[in-house]
Amino acid sequence: MEPNRARAAAWLAAGRRAVVVRGAETRGSAPREAGTRMLVAVDEAAGTIGGGHLELKAIDEARAMLQAGDAAPRSHHYPLGPALGQCCGGAVTLGFERLDAEALATWPVAAPRFFLQLYGAGHVGRAIARALAPLNVRVDWIDEREDEFPAQFFETGAAPWPDHIRKVCVDAVEAEVRCAPAAAYYLVLTHRHDLDMRITEAILARADFAFLGLIGSKTKRQRFIHRFERHGFAPETIARMTCPIGITGIEGKEPEVIAAGVVAQLLQASSAQPAPTHCAVPQAALADQTS
Repeated sequence: MEPNRARAAAWLAAGRRAVVVRGAETRGSAPREAGTRMLVAVDEAAGTIGGGHLELKAIDEARAMLQAGDAAPRSHHYPLGPALGQCCGGAVTLGFERLDAEALATWPVAAPRFFLQLYGAGHVGRAIARALAPLNVRVDWIDEREDEFPAQFFETGAAPWPDHIRKVCVDAVEAEVRCAPAAAYYLVLTHRHDLDMRITEAILARADFAFLGLIGSKTKRQRFIHRFERHGFAPETIARMTCPIGITGIEGKEPEVIAAGVVAQLLQASSAQPAPTHCAVPQAALADQTS
């Protein structure tokens, strides 16, 4: 589920009073597309309709509704010009409604950008998982070492991991490849090269992947390619493997720097491909897992 919609469901279940602010219509240049939603409570706002003075005014309007106990839905039209201190040149109509069962029911369930199998819960794997957490994606995060999975999202604090990032601890890690749907994305960055090799071979054997990224140097890439060639994989299939991973031009080997480049690369790849109609996890993925 899209993270902000999941948050709305959680707030509603907890009885938390909030207003849903929705981009009902846009004309010309606007910071977000129509249909964008954000949640506003008395002490917190989640999501964004584009930021700037427009968003500040929307938050003020939503909180005024909450403080007045006014449940009547309404809409306001905002030209994005000097009066708002913005120079987009377009206009936005925002809708305001109390968060209730009906508001949640009309909140579209957007298809995830992609389904990803993320192999490895080391430093880089953790950084990538954290970078993916705010995005509308589905992730199976797989490792054989249960202790490597951090219990909480932040290194300090009690925030749990979001539901769309599913931790999978199994002994036969490479066997999880068969559980992914067609056109899945894969990132392979385990703690052992031999395990990287087995996982990558299993992915290449499927040949229906949308993206395959393997962490490592150009030297590692060549060694793996020679092994895959000996095992009879077609050159055009091997060529679809991305190694090293991450967009070019970014210096630094800190896990968070690597994660930024890798997630940007995933978003580039998904933007160049048709959006999936669903990212359902096959039933095989439900067996022999702990989370």
